[in-house]
Amino acid sequence: MQLENYNGLAALVTGASSGIGRELALRLAKEGARVALVARREAELETLASEIRSAGGEALVLPCDVAEADQVADVSRRALEAFGDIDILVNNAGYGGQSNFLDWDIEDMERMMRVNYFGTLYFTKALLPQMAARKKGWLVFISSVSGKIASPEKSAYAATKFAMTGLAEGLSLDLEVSGAGVHLLTVHPGVVRTPFFTDQMLEGMSEKTRSSMVEPEGLVDAIFGALAQGKRELTYPGGLSAGYIVKALAPNFLRKQVLRVTKK
Repeated sequence: MQLENYNGLAALVTGASSGIGRELALRLAKEGARVALVARREAELETLASEIRSAGGEALVLPCDVAEADQVADVSRRALEAFGDIDILVNNAGYGGQSNFLDWDIEDMERMMRVNYFGTLYFTKALLPQMAARKKGWLVFISSVSGKIASPEKSAYAATKFAMTGLAEGLSLDLEVSGAGVHLLTVHPGVVRTPFFTDQMLEGMSEKTRSSMVEPEGLVDAIFGALAQGKRELTYPGGLSAGYIVKALAPNFLRKQVLRVTKK
């Protein structure tokens, strides 16, 4: 199901206060959509909303911890009350980390799963029914290449993204079988230059990985292009998708390459 005209549509973007979410929200507003902005940091959301409004767009600020089901339910209700319907849901909220599994704090690992995976689950359960009832809607899951191929010192993060990718694959099939009229695009970005990467994470990166970082604007262009073409999956940069084929045909070779590329 292709999406080319955003005029009059209503979108909700999680993790909108910075990085990929912020860029997506700006682009949605520029294309004519009304945008509900969701994140924990209200001040950053207000700044973004002001930027959208000053350019003639419509923005709604909805502070929320996506890991809390009751907050998600409340925010979803408020977004529907304000806009009538939500046509586009962008599940982008998430955070990462870098540590050997043995050293990783279990509370942080649990929190990461709640934010990255359960936040996606909660918002999808809250907003998908009204899309299916109208037989009109688009879901965008911002997963990661780490949701397809794991790497050292990313075990907890990879687990959240594997879960997110698995949910997306199964849900996409459910939507098609049921004839819900809702399209799901799963996005697998590589290393994108955003505040997502803390100083600690950057220090732990190999020089080769750092040199492969891409800008968020290119990713956003690719996402809008994928929606216009009705694609169900996008990996950006596209060359990284070759790794999926290698993993299927020569998993031991891919394992060695991952260790080589990520080694400092």
